[in-house]
Amino acid sequence: MEHVLTSSETLASALVTGINTAMARLIDIWDSIGIMEESRIERMQTVKKYIEDLLNDMITEEDALRHRIKTNIITSQKQLDDLCLEMQLEPYKVSSSLLHTLFNQMEKNLRWRLETLQQEKNDRLKELSNMRQQDEELCTELCATPFYIPTGSLPSCEQLQALKEHIQTLAEEKKSRVKVFSALRQDIKCMMEEMGHDPETSLEKDSVCNDADIFLLTKENIKALQLLLTQLEVKRESLLSTRDKLKDRAMSLWNRLDCPEKDGIGFPVDPQGSISNDISRWQREVQRLEELQKSMLEDVIVKVRQELLLLWDVCKFGPRQKEAFEPHFSDDSYTEELLLLHESELVKVKDCYERNRPLLEALEKWEKNWVLFQDFEKKASDPSRFSNRGGALLRESKERTKVQKMLPKLEEELRSGIDAWEKKQGTAFLVHGQRVMEYIAAQKEEYRLQKDKEKLERMTKKTESTPLKTPTKRTLGMNPGGSVPSKIRKTPSQPQLRTTSSSSSYSSSSASSTYLALPSKCNFKWCPSQG
Repeated sequence: MEHVLTSSETLASALVTGINTAMARLIDIWDSIGIMEESRIERMQTVKKYIEDLLNDMITEEDALRHRIKTNIITSQKQLDDLCLEMQLEPYKVSSSLLHTLFNQMEKNLRWRLETLQQEKNDRLKELSNMRQQDEELCTELCATPFYIPTGSLPSCEQLQALKEHIQTLAEEKKSRVKVFSALRQDIKCMMEEMGHDPETSLEKDSVCNDADIFLLTKENIKALQLLLTQLEVKRESLLSTRDKLKDRAMSLWNRLDCPEKDGIGFPVDPQGSISNDISRWQREVQRLEELQKSMLEDVIVKVRQELLLLWDVCKFGPRQKEAFEPHFSDDSYTEELLLLHESELVKVKDCYERNRPLLEALEKWEKNWVLFQDFEKKASDPSRFSNRGGALLRESKERTKVQKMLPKLEEELRSGIDAWEKKQGTAFLVHGQRVMEYIAAQKEEYRLQKDKEKLERMTKKTESTPLKTPTKRTLGMNPGGSVPSKIRKTPSQPQLRTTSSSSSYSSSSASSTYLALPSKCNFKWCPSQG
């Protein structure tokens, strides 16, 4: 098989041929000149030395290049190992295919890999710098702890991802806190405007400032704003209570003094005004009415006494509870002191009603059902109700049953509610001067006595209206005419209205007797007042 020369071999062969040709020409020149053999040898040695020196210099340079490449390979490999360690990557290993390649190609591959990793390192450091700046800004605003990456170290991909997620979490937290801050500041501003309150403290001034960045978005600042809002809400409630009391006072005075304002005439209303402005207006109105009241003391005191009587009735006060307020029954001259005493008592009784409202309303509900119960009992004894048509009797029966079930339930609720009230207050709850269960028992007893009285009156009336008859003899089994009467049998289809009426009346009477016999329970001694 014929060997095919490479380009470098062809070039080397041409180089040898060129040298031989050059030497041949030199010899021709020397021949033509007539240079002797010794001079030729000397000249040839000069040519030889020149060529050998030139080739040796080239060999030295190329050998130095080879050594430099080998050194670069070693240096690059070491730099790659260090960089992989710093970047927390697996050490770079030269593939087996590169181990058998020339030094030049291996050096190129290592240099490319080194440049790639160096670029990745620079990218990581740049990304770290940008994200660290964002992290520091967010942590400053939120007073949070920055993400820890040792200074001077190269972060791993996992660390950069964790830092990125940390920044996203802080950004979301900032967004959430900005929303909370904005809402709190808006609520505070609206609250102050509603109350007519001017900012006083530095926190109040900052909270209504238009500069959105005046606050750091810290949890402490959020708590401070929440506390401020709570304090303003408490103050608002206090102002509203003050305004309502002044309004109630003014309306009470309007009614007492028969002012046209009681019908909504003549008193200006400002729907856009603040609570403080409303309070000032009502204060001026109350002051005006109180001055007017002083000139009408007698009429005013009489009206206050009428109000007091109505409230006593609503609160179900007994005679002793009413008599405990002696100024009401005093015939002394009408003075401002007397009016103040009555107004104080009026406030006291109103407070008493508000405290005892649930029990009083429960008792009122029992009284309404008690009246219904008595009405049904009265109807039950009326024979004409059986002639009623259209299902009214059935409806009445259902309603009567409902009331009979409702009354014991209401009494039990009252008993438990009053027991709790009396334990808490340490005194007895009175209505009309009696304990509640005693009052209910008295109502039942009064009703029972009334029924007994009505029954006795009916029996007495019946006895007085029935004439005495003289008995006459009749023939056994004979009619007055002397004929024997025929037997008459009752068929099942014949109505027995009397029997049905007796049964229904008994059933109703039995249920009512059972209810009226329910025991009452009392645990506390009598006390003159629950106010």
